[in-house]
Amino acid sequence: MSEQKPNGGNTNGGNTNDGNTNGGVAKGEGVDRDQQLTVVHVVRHGEVHNPDGVLYGRRPGYHLSDLGRKMADRVAEHLEKRDITHVVASPLERAQETADPIARAHGLDLATDPRLIEAANVFEGKTFGVGDGALRKPDNWKHLTNPFKPSWGEPYVEQVVRMMGAIDTARDAARGHEAVCVSHQLPIWILRSFVERRRLWHDPRKRQCTLASLTSFTYRGDTIVSVGYSEPARDLVPVHLLAGAKPVRGKAAKGRSKAFGA
Repeated sequence: MSEQKPNGGNTNGGNTNDGNTNGGVAKGEGVDRDQQLTVVHVVRHGEVHNPDGVLYGRRPGYHLSDLGRKMADRVAEHLEKRDITHVVASPLERAQETADPIARAHGLDLATDPRLIEAANVFEGKTFGVGDGALRKPDNWKHLTNPFKPSWGEPYVEQVVRMMGAIDTARDAARGHEAVCVSHQLPIWILRSFVERRRLWHDPRKRQCTLASLTSFTYRGDTIVSVGYSEPARDLVPVHLLAGAKPVRGKAAKGRSKAFGA
């Protein structure tokens, strides 16, 4: 990783530069490799059909909801005129279904990279909440001893290593153009936190990585020089799932998708 700190990371109004490169060195084939600009858009999947409100994690069989498919179409529409030459996704169904319309819009085959997968979590398959889920059981408390690692799932450092590897590979596949990687909220947020030099442990409710959002990394050569963020499907996202929204508890939460670890 370069010593240079990216100059991105603004959060004004939930939408920042999403990889437009007006100014600086142009993208394209005729530019020196070390000065070539490449943009890697890391997309969070759309809403998942999850009527039981479980933490589905890496479990198979969780597909986009009808609303989630609309979100995926919106992202594809948003990226339609961009110079996308490579599309790759996590192997989980919700990521593949989000990436598919993007790949089709550009006439590309959809690649799969297991490094883009959701973070592992010991609470997979359980409802998760204070007073209304897995945390009520004392047997689960042993998993909550270290929020800095974290003790309940895949270490943050391991997420950084695999996600950096995945986006660097996408950069190489689309050098001088743009790539799309479809992944999941936690690993995307950990990746961005690392690039922007923030601590990795955090309050999950404050992640700026809503459903169908784009976190865009601009490289000059092999170095990330800026980070942008945009929410092309923001108007489709349920209010309780937007970044910073208050959690919904009790009966009101039943049947609603859970954002934690998605």
